[in-house]
Amino acid sequence: MFLGEHQHTLDTKGRLSLPAKFRGEMTGRLVISKGLEGCLYVHSAEEYVSFLGRLTDKGDFDPKFRQVRRFFSSGAVETELDAAGRISVSSNLREYAGLDKDVAVIGNGDRIEVWDADKWAAYNGETTDRIEDVTRELAELGIL
Repeated sequence: MFLGEHQHTLDTKGRLSLPAKFRGEMTGRLVISKGLEGCLYVHSAEEYVSFLGRLTDKGDFDPKFRQVRRFFSSGAVETELDAAGRISVSSNLREYAGLDKDVAVIGNGDRIEVWDADKWAAYNGETTDRIEDVTRELAELGIL
């Protein structure tokens, strides 16, 4: 499971060193894809297959499912950790997420998220301000 928030830096070649505590769980093939709210998702290949499978199971007959599946798969890239524990982030994904140099690497349970550091700080501040209202709404719906 991936937990925590870590500040890192992209190098000039677009490589990102993953936090040491995440590397043990991210062995073998990895998939980097567009995420929601302008971040990137990093999944193990196995978890990405499961993630995409949940979208594929809904079929091709609803245009909303096709749209969501295309969003998450169209720019996705398979990669591996290099010997230094880094991943290469493609230029199209860096552009999508607005990644230049300073990034926040966030553990989000079954995946890692990569955010522009300033964008993460703004999002996290807004979420902190609203979290009590959001959790109350979800509790009223019986989700929490």
